[in-house]
Amino acid sequence: MIDRLEMLIALAREGHFGRAAESLNISQPSLSAGIRTLEEHLGVQLVHRSSRYGGLTPEGQSALVWARRIVADARQLREEMRATRHGLAGELRLAVIPTALTWAARLAAAMTARHPRLRLSVLSRSAREINGMIESFDADAGISYLDGEPAGRALRVALYEESYVLVCTRASPFAGRAVVGWNELGEARLALMTPDMQNRRIINRIFADHGLTPRPEIESNAHITLIASAAEGQCMTIIPREIARSAAVGPNLVLVPLEGAGAAHRVGLILPDRDPRTPVLDALLAEARRIADGAGHAGSAPLPPARKGDQIAPRQGRKAGTT
Repeated sequence: MIDRLEMLIALAREGHFGRAAESLNISQPSLSAGIRTLEEHLGVQLVHRSSRYGGLTPEGQSALVWARRIVADARQLREEMRATRHGLAGELRLAVIPTALTWAARLAAAMTARHPRLRLSVLSRSAREINGMIESFDADAGISYLDGEPAGRALRVALYEESYVLVCTRASPFAGRAVVGWNELGEARLALMTPDMQNRRIINRIFADHGLTPRPEIESNAHITLIASAAEGQCMTIIPREIARSAAVGPNLVLVPLEGAGAAHRVGLILPDRDPRTPVLDALLAEARRIADGAGHAGSAPLPPARKGDQIAPRQGRKAGTT
């Protein structure tokens, strides 16, 4: 039964029989047969069919909610039993905002070093996509902004605060400066993230606080494109310090801190609101806190005191709070 439910989840996610079958490493006829078997077992039609996939019926939508819960519970049961005998193993799917990918890479390396039988899949997604993926169990956890985007039914713990630097060439008049104010960039030729990314919305708000509206010449959802554009010397870019520490390298590039950004923007770990948590998620949370508390997050702004609703309770004892 679990494999049939996984087929329904994959079909709803992919919206296409062929892609869903491919994602499960089975043939399309096997997927179609599995869905029909599930329909017969439940006594209702789950999928609208014509010459192609036509979406889920109302009964299918209800079944999908239950399928996600049941599959998640079954996976947690397997993890509990496996961890008891063999330690942590399996795959952990981590959805991460682009600005936190370097931080996620350190977390993934630390997790696999401590738990060699564990595999991490790190997916770059927007903040809004991450919230949806966690609610639909398409991701086991996420690293995202904790301010400005509704996290739904999720648990959150702050890891660091995002600060920004200006990336320019050595020929830029800003290159020799100790700091640059945001209010000095109103007429600057810029390369910025696309408007659908929260990082761009944050930058827009900072500019708006200074009475400015950025009009970038180049937009991209990949920081490597922004940095490469700055390296060409035709424009500058603004990126988080976390990204700059790893990606903005080259003899012709200069990183200049920006000041006057106003309120800090917290980035943190987002976990499904489930009690108890799986052993893998407990280990992920512990490792993330070790990195955040140690030298691994040097270069990020220090965290302020925790705000109500952000702290995750220990696994034993009272139920973890929600946001």
